[in-house]
Amino acid sequence: MTRVGGAWLEASGTQTVMRLLEDAGFEAYAVGGCVRNALLGVPVSDVDISTSARPETVSDLAEQAGLKAVPTGIEHGTITVVANGEPYEVTTYRADVETDGRRATVRFAETLAEDALRRDFTMNALYADRHGQVFDPLGGLDDLNARRFRFIEDAGTRIREDYLRILRYFRFSAWYGAPEAAFDAETLAAIAGALDGLERLSRERVGSELCKLFAAPDPVMAVSVMAQTGVLGRVMPGATPRALGPLLLQEDILGLAPDSLRRMAACGFFDGVALRLSKAEQKRLGLYHRLVSGLQGLPEIAWREGRSVALDVAALRAASLEMPLAPDTAAAIAVGAEAVFPVSASDLMPAMQGPALGKALHALEERWIASGFTLGKGALLESLNLG
Repeated sequence: MTRVGGAWLEASGTQTVMRLLEDAGFEAYAVGGCVRNALLGVPVSDVDISTSARPETVSDLAEQAGLKAVPTGIEHGTITVVANGEPYEVTTYRADVETDGRRATVRFAETLAEDALRRDFTMNALYADRHGQVFDPLGGLDDLNARRFRFIEDAGTRIREDYLRILRYFRFSAWYGAPEAAFDAETLAAIAGALDGLERLSRERVGSELCKLFAAPDPVMAVSVMAQTGVLGRVMPGATPRALGPLLLQEDILGLAPDSLRRMAACGFFDGVALRLSKAEQKRLGLYHRLVSGLQGLPEIAWREGRSVALDVAALRAASLEMPLAPDTAAAIAVGAEAVFPVSASDLMPAMQGPALGKALHALEERWIASGFTLGKGALLESLNLG
């Protein structure tokens, strides 16, 4: 008998919601990512609960117990119950009746086994009761122990139900899969035959999945297999994983945490608009695009854009050229990041006004940067005969 535990299961909110349903005569199990992650020994971010109770019953029971119940996805059987300040998505057992590759028409099911069959991967069809006993109706434990993501029953059928599962397959494999077990030829063939379905997905959903995938500790193999199957070209046109591996080496050298945008840039993809990324994320990708191929020195980038941007550009340049970083790279960037330009507009006034003032300040900036940020105010003003 396999058991699971942890603060997420022992939390008063989790226990309150599950006990509430059980005391009313219904089944209630934690399901999916929380059980999977707990068994893998990685952090649990949220707890989903599957139950035999109908959504209106879940809502009534919660309100009778003084808990807030929000019908966040009632058409699919989901009620969000807030207990002890934490939200829990409580979903009635269900089965897909009809799908169009993006959304499904569902019917409520009677058993946990039926509910398991409509999920995506065997590793995500693991359930646990409030005491921690694990229920595995589809052999997900064996796949979990092998770090192998396997579609439930037929891969092609699961993919046609929701084409986002293609990207989820690569994302989960990047985060939790073992390289020697993560990918199998039959699944990859099903994916390669379903590429057109990716066009049905919203750009927001695609962008969200890609950001999660690229944030994995080491997404190189997953992204490389995406390229081989044609997935990468469909969701990130023009991208190539060639520099991704070298980038991870530079990240390690510079002590940089995983970053999705930096890694997308390493693949030569800078179109944040296409993925409906935030304005800030689009701006950062555009900045990488301009700076990585530009001639601006890293200390100057650090002074103008900040230390973190300069470190990113250093890593991206080294990765794209497959060349090592200079030993003093981090130190040189630190000098630029800490530098303060010693001249202000008021130092040049009233002798200079308008465009002439701006031109002079720019010239002094360039001279100061070229000196390695060493020239002081006096020397700079003297160079303009104003000192």
